[in-house]
Amino acid sequence: MQRKAVRRALPGIAMLTALVAGAAGLTGCTSGSGGGGATDAKAGDSSPAPAPAGKYRSLPAPCKAADGKRLKAMLPAAPTLTEDQRTQLYAGSADTSYDADRHVGCRWTAQTHEETRLLAVRFERVVSYDRATMSDDDKAKQVYVRRLTDAHLPFPGPAATPTAATGAAPSGAAPSGAAPAASPPPSGAPAAPPAPTSGTPTPGGTPGGTPGATPAPELGSRVLEGLGSEAFIEDKLSAAGASTVQARNVRIVFRTANVIVTVEYSVQPALPGTIPSSPETQDKARQLAAALVERFND
Repeated sequence: MQRKAVRRALPGIAMLTALVAGAAGLTGCTSGSGGGGATDAKAGDSSPAPAPAGKYRSLPAPCKAADGKRLKAMLPAAPTLTEDQRTQLYAGSADTSYDADRHVGCRWTAQTHEETRLLAVRFERVVSYDRATMSDDDKAKQVYVRRLTDAHLPFPGPAATPTAATGAAPSGAAPSGAAPAASPPPSGAPAAPPAPTSGTPTPGGTPGGTPGATPAPELGSRVLEGLGSEAFIEDKLSAAGASTVQARNVRIVFRTANVIVTVEYSVQPALPGTIPSSPETQDKARQLAAALVERFND
């Protein structure tokens, strides 16, 4: 009888053992869950998020960036050109690029008996390789400021007026370090027209001008407002000489988000004594630059 009782008790002991083992297993799971919580807490530590990528991930085709009507206004074709030659002229010539998502450009050349005109457009998409510390836009701003400095123009601010930006003195005053200017005219007398930055124009020295006409004023280099995120313009006239042709080169650099755009427009007369108009040349370059800003905003 006693042996049978022991045998009947064995299943109960086995069940008790299984229950104890199950409890131990539950304890182990609870401990493991706690360990996972610690891991999750580590992963959620507050670390600086990377700076955002730039707005633009690609660049437009530079040779198609300007519309045909604008190109024809900036680059008059010689009347002797055939239709195929005109088509080739306005198609432009693309710059060699090994990374079309980062650097692209295009050039145009138009030559007539009166003058030669050159136009170049370049796009550069700036990328920050350390987005933990600097965004693409901030890196592009850094590149723009470096070019502004290379152009010897002041950083834009409340004190930066167009007169100060060009380095020219206001009427009746001389810039710092320069010889004093001539005495200003008496009160009420008309001021003399601004003189060109280099050379003395001859009569009829502006395109389409008449002999004895007053030469167009020099607008000079300066920081521009209302063009992209920030912009500046350079206006350079080559030195004058008895037999030297004076060419005018206007360059506009502007930034829109993480892209730097450069527009260069040059007018070179065929004969000495003709000075390309500063306002006209700058106006054509600025109109193209404004159209490019709109293209990026589309």
